[in-house]
Amino acid sequence: MSLYGAAKAVVAPATRMVWPVRTEGSHHVPRSGPVILAANHLALIDPLFIGVACPRPVRFIAKQELFDEGTLPKRAFARLLRALGQLSVDRRPGQSAQAAMDNSLAVLNGGEVFGIFPEGTRSPDGRLYRGQTGLAWLALTTGAPVVPVALAGTERILPPGRKIPSLNRVGVRFGEQVDLSPWAGQAHRARPRREATDAIMDAIAKLSGQEQVARFAASVKAELEQGGPRR
Repeated sequence: MSLYGAAKAVVAPATRMVWPVRTEGSHHVPRSGPVILAANHLALIDPLFIGVACPRPVRFIAKQELFDEGTLPKRAFARLLRALGQLSVDRRPGQSAQAAMDNSLAVLNGGEVFGIFPEGTRSPDGRLYRGQTGLAWLALTTGAPVVPVALAGTERILPPGRKIPSLNRVGVRFGEQVDLSPWAGQAHRARPRREATDAIMDAIAKLSGQEQVARFAASVKAELEQGGPRR
């Protein structure tokens, strides 16, 4: 059994015991070959539930701070992330984009499953925000199929300000692969990347039932932090 398999054998049952997970559509995930799981993002804990629900090992890119081993609990968490095959990336300006793309390509070129949250950050209000076009670039460059994923209930487990996780049911729904054939071979062009990304976000919205917002979540979060208006 792989290190990932051994870790999941322990983590998955424990997770399902604490948070009952309802999984739908896992048959849409190809049993072999590269695949991109594109999901909505409601909470920091989202990757855990996707990993539990997906029939194959899933690799995500996590911010470098999560791999801090300064204390015993942090060391244990960092080692769990590595055991599950998660990748760290430096999110400082000028550092994260290229490293993230290189790591993502390596995962897909290796025939693995790569999980991504195209909104780039957690939704500030439960709505589905505009996707970043790096998702389409990855899909169109590698030819990997994109499976949309909708999470539900994770935002209630550990909302801002809460230190002890609450007990809630969680839903993970996998959808049919998104047809990106209209934009095949156009990864180098901005407009096709945007259109392909929008098509993927539409598929996620259809699964999740979320209201879509034609803005980037990071911009709205910045406004909220400054006390500005939200649209």
